[in-house]
Amino acid sequence: MARFLTEDHVRQLLPMDEALAQVEACFHALGTGQARNQPRRRIRLPDGMMHVMSAGDVGLGVFGHKVYTTTRRGARFLVTLYSTEDGRPLAVLEAGLLGAIRTGAASGIATKYLARSDASVLGVLGTGRQAPTQIQAICAVRPIERVLVYSRNAERREAFAQEMAASLGIAVEAASSAQAAVEPADVVAAITDSKQPVLAGVWLKPGAHVNAAGNNMLVEQEVDTEVLRRAWLIATDSLEGAKIECGDLLAAVEPGIVQWEDVIEIGQVVAGRHPVNNRPADATTVYESQGIAAEDLYAAVHVLRKAEAEGIGTELPF
Repeated sequence: MARFLTEDHVRQLLPMDEALAQVEACFHALGTGQARNQPRRRIRLPDGMMHVMSAGDVGLGVFGHKVYTTTRRGARFLVTLYSTEDGRPLAVLEAGLLGAIRTGAASGIATKYLARSDASVLGVLGTGRQAPTQIQAICAVRPIERVLVYSRNAERREAFAQEMAASLGIAVEAASSAQAAVEPADVVAAITDSKQPVLAGVWLKPGAHVNAAGNNMLVEQEVDTEVLRRAWLIATDSLEGAKIECGDLLAAVEPGIVQWEDVIEIGQVVAGRHPVNNRPADATTVYESQGIAAEDLYAAVHVLRKAEAEGIGTELPF
């Protein structure tokens, strides 16, 4: 019997420390070829879009796909898991929160491998539903002492800073501008839905690491081309997917600022196939996060296994 799990089940069963471990394992599996990922595809209609992405893993013995819809009334997400042995459905999960957690965890793992070990200041652009998990994950992998957050709505960013300070027990401050949030930061997280760059490369301090995690459309940019021009290393979750939907990279590739050959997959770093221990102290690094199905797969399988062990969820009559 397949199991149905809700957003509340995901919240209960996927704490950030476990999500970080699962996403790191996912990247390692991609880097060694154990996991396979299929980039997102979209169907557009006048009133909205359907987005479909899939993955499979030999070690897990599971195929999975995420399907979600975006309309004027919002977005709705489902992940479905199947056995690779006999094809039977294993689970259906509500996946809005799961997606936010694994996106934060992906930035956390990129920060773990690419940022300076002594990074203590985090700058965050965006205060939407995915911003908290970015902060939680990055604070879990680096000794962050101060967080600066910026979004266009002053009231919202003040409230968000207070909420996160109470949650994390560290200093979280509302910055007066994006530049003010970025300039002191050792790690920067851009997690907005902006169609135009919100992060300028000239603001970055030497040695900063950038997680660009908000956009996955070719016609949109979240960081300007100077961010990428300055980068000692540019990583992404899926190079195949980035060529389809990473507007930040396309804007730098078209004028020849960056070549696709300059971009590596984070799985190669995590699997030890692209060493980064020779990173100069003042080098800028960038992680372009598009969000991939393999991350959803690993997170969802982990949630399912815990749910089965604890007898949580609703059995579906398949």
